[in-house]
Amino acid sequence: MRLASAIACGLGLALVAASSKAQTPRDPAIAPRAVAPVADKRFRDFLETLWPRAEAQKVSRQTFDTALSGLTPDTALVNSGARQSEFERTIKAYIDDATSISRVMHGREARNKWGAELARIQRTEGVPSEIILAVWGMETDFGHASAGDRDIIRSLATLAYTRKDDTFADEVVAALVMIESGFATRAKLKGSWAGAMGQPQFLPSAYLKYAIPYSGSGSADIWTSIPDSLASIAHFLREQGWKPGVFWGTETTIPSGFDWRSLTGSFTSFSAKGFARADGSRLPATGDATLYLPAGAGGPAFLLSENYWIIKQYNNSDSYAMSVALLGERIAEKPGIRASWPASLRMLDPNDRVLMQTMLRDRGIYKDKIDGRFGPAARDAIHRYQLRAGISPADGFASARVLDALKAGR
Repeated sequence: MRLASAIACGLGLALVAASSKAQTPRDPAIAPRAVAPVADKRFRDFLETLWPRAEAQKVSRQTFDTALSGLTPDTALVNSGARQSEFERTIKAYIDDATSISRVMHGREARNKWGAELARIQRTEGVPSEIILAVWGMETDFGHASAGDRDIIRSLATLAYTRKDDTFADEVVAALVMIESGFATRAKLKGSWAGAMGQPQFLPSAYLKYAIPYSGSGSADIWTSIPDSLASIAHFLREQGWKPGVFWGTETTIPSGFDWRSLTGSFTSFSAKGFARADGSRLPATGDATLYLPAGAGGPAFLLSENYWIIKQYNNSDSYAMSVALLGERIAEKPGIRASWPASLRMLDPNDRVLMQTMLRDRGIYKDKIDGRFGPAARDAIHRYQLRAGISPADGFASARVLDALKAGR
């Protein structure tokens, strides 16, 4: 649930993907390990260190003391291991769950019920209603899944204390600002294990930056007001740079003779190389595109526009962003993916993913984080390595074949 230039983007709206729902594809697994009890006195001392930050944000001492009074660590989060399913499952499995028949039907029901509100929000914010709906669907299944019932201040404070992470500490302060400003009561601040709240699963900092009331006045109620939640989702995307009138991308087919030297260019340049939409229609005449092959050259291919990267500001995962895009299309009653996925599609295990990034870094090709997650930087590095090592097709896909070539010293 991870907040691009803001905390709520780069880490994905719910930081470590903190969606609270139990049966959605991005629910993290929390597996508490056996640990020594955390001393409440040390925890209280830590909370007191947050006061200067809170005071700087004009939080009163009364609000600070009342909100944190009697707070104890959430032992379920102490030294817990949390995994994001969007980084642990194949993209096909993730998309299949995210665009299931029941999810699509819920989305169409929501479209019919909230059509007037969505039309107004689309006019105001410039974000297509199907994308707004798809984000809502991914976060809380259009209100069918729980938005979480944990005390988010307790969760965030525990994570800040145990992980020594200022990002979580800043979120505690943002929650206190919400209380001080009258945006929410202390009791209302319920959400997921990492502080994501309401229908959009906003962290407190995201709420302060992006939550807006549908009516245009007052504070946004992202817990019980669907119009406020939809308007806030759209406002978030617009503020991240959504370009009205530009689609997220399209499925395409790889033309015969494609030389693989570059996976980026304008839509016009891709058209000149023989690319078209999967249904055979022409590509847009303007805009830049990136060729994305989520399962390698043997699977579906997509040309992504600049708005695709805006979806990733909500959650920095290609599985999530592609699911939003494709769920939106299914809600809008467009056909699903036409190409077949490779029958043998699998992800490298976490250790192998880290090893691949490390070996690419050691060759001076990869300069980003060594975290086992393969985003654009890792794909670009793999693509450069494939070209250098003579591996064809140079599709930027993290395959066992690439890993074997790296191990062999190619």
